[in-house]
Amino acid sequence: MAKKIPSISQHEFVKRWFVENANRDISHNESKKSLEGKWLKLTGRRFEDADRAIRKLNGSGFLIKVKKGVYRHDPRLAHHRNLQDFSEADKEIIKKRDGYKCVVCGLGLKDGRELHVDHIKPKNLNGTNEISNGQTLCAQHNFQKKQLSQTETGKKMFILLLQKLKNSDDPLKERHVAFCKDILSVFQKYDINGHIVWADEN
Repeated sequence: MAKKIPSISQHEFVKRWFVENANRDISHNESKKSLEGKWLKLTGRRFEDADRAIRKLNGSGFLIKVKKGVYRHDPRLAHHRNLQDFSEADKEIIKKRDGYKCVVCGLGLKDGRELHVDHIKPKNLNGTNEISNGQTLCAQHNFQKKQLSQTETGKKMFILLLQKLKNSDDPLKERHVAFCKDILSVFQKYDINGHIVWADEN
C-alpha cells in the first residue's frame, strides 16, 4: 500500500530537518542524502530537488553558508535576515561617509553615477550590517565585485607563482615568468581586482 503524501511541503520538511540539526555544520552531501532518505521513507516518493531547497534556505538567511558546501542553521540569526541588510538610514550614513562617491573609481552622483551600498564581507559569508562593513560603489564596480570576485584567487595564484619562479632553478624560468607577467598585465589592463596589488618589477 502506497504511503500517504504528508500535509507538509518539501520546503517545510527541509526547514524542520535543519531545525532538528541546529547549530551544527553540515555538508551539502550529508544533508541531501539524509533529506532524500527520510522523505522517501516517509512518503514512498523521491525528493524532487533537495539542492534547490537548501540553496533557497541559504538565500533567505535561514541557513548560514559556513564555507563551500557546508551550511548551518543558527536559530539566533535565522529569523533576522534584516540584521544582515543595511537600513535605509545606514545606507545614507555610509554614502555620506564615503562622500557620495564610489570608493573604487571616485565617481559619484555629481558625475551621474548610480550608487549602491555594498557589503565588504558578503552576506552569504556571514557579513553583517555594521556600518564598518559597508562601502559605496558605483553600479559598474558593484557589478564587477559580484561577478568577478572569483578571479581574485587566480590573480593571487599568479602573483605567488611569479614570486616562487624568481628563486627557482626552472630551466624554463624565463618563459614561465613572462607568462605570469602577461596574465597579470591583463588584470591591470582591464582594472580587474585592482585591490590586489601587483607591481611589475621587470
